[in-house]
Amino acid sequence: MSDRYGSDVLSTDWRAPKRGRATEAPATLGEVVEEVTADFCGEIVAVDRDLDVLTLEDRRGRRRTFPLGPGFLLNGRPVILTAPVTRQGPAKPTRTASGSVAVDTTARVARASRIFVEGRHDAELVEKVWGDDLRVEGVAVEYLGGVDDLADHLRDFRPGPGRRVGVLVDHLVAGSKESRIAQGIARSPVGKHVLIVGHPFVDVWQAVKPDRLGLEAWPTIPRSIEWKKGVCQHLGWPHRDQADIARAWKQVLGRVSSFNDLEPALLGRVEELIDFVTTDQGDR
Repeated sequence: MSDRYGSDVLSTDWRAPKRGRATEAPATLGEVVEEVTADFCGEIVAVDRDLDVLTLEDRRGRRRTFPLGPGFLLNGRPVILTAPVTRQGPAKPTRTASGSVAVDTTARVARASRIFVEGRHDAELVEKVWGDDLRVEGVAVEYLGGVDDLADHLRDFRPGPGRRVGVLVDHLVAGSKESRIAQGIARSPVGKHVLIVGHPFVDVWQAVKPDRLGLEAWPTIPRSIEWKKGVCQHLGWPHRDQADIARAWKQVLGRVSSFNDLEPALLGRVEELIDFVTTDQGDR
């Protein structure tokens, strides 16, 4: 026998509204909603996030403003309208890779002064960490094939007041060929316009902190083995030819994202060069 009064009202949620419970929805421009208390239906034509209100326009062109929140129907279902989430672009970095405060400006016209960097890998590392700073300062970096070519480069460049040269040299240690060349240039007529600094590493690869490559320390390679090939062999990387070495360097360089990935012995020297070529005092 059927129940003439229907099913037990307590078997369902008798308190639920007929249209269902309200859910949150963004107040999107162009959508048509109904404000139930005022019985006003219209298109969302404006949303003020600061005042937390929206404006509806009905089919006759009349506009009314209502507070965001509950009390609206969207496609016949109750909704709680919220301010739409605006998409923002990625936040601009506040620091450059070198740790300097990022400056929102275009590169300035290049200065007359220059920085020479011995070694292609050295130059690529300088560009990756200090490139933004150098462009802001208008300092051009030139690749130096070897320290033996430095005297010729300086002769062509003709350093002088307002035309300073900073030089980053590989493996500049006491008693080395590099240190003797640097001392000779320092004693020359252009010496006061040139600053030559170097790092103590066998190769600039060692300026990258070893733990960035999963090492406790850079391996000690016998003198009878070319250093880079020995490192690649230690790491299990291909090292048959120069192409393999170039790919290995890309892996090393890829582990560098900022100055935090480099040893202080290199950081201080590069900063010293940048200060030297961007300051004109004392070279008159």
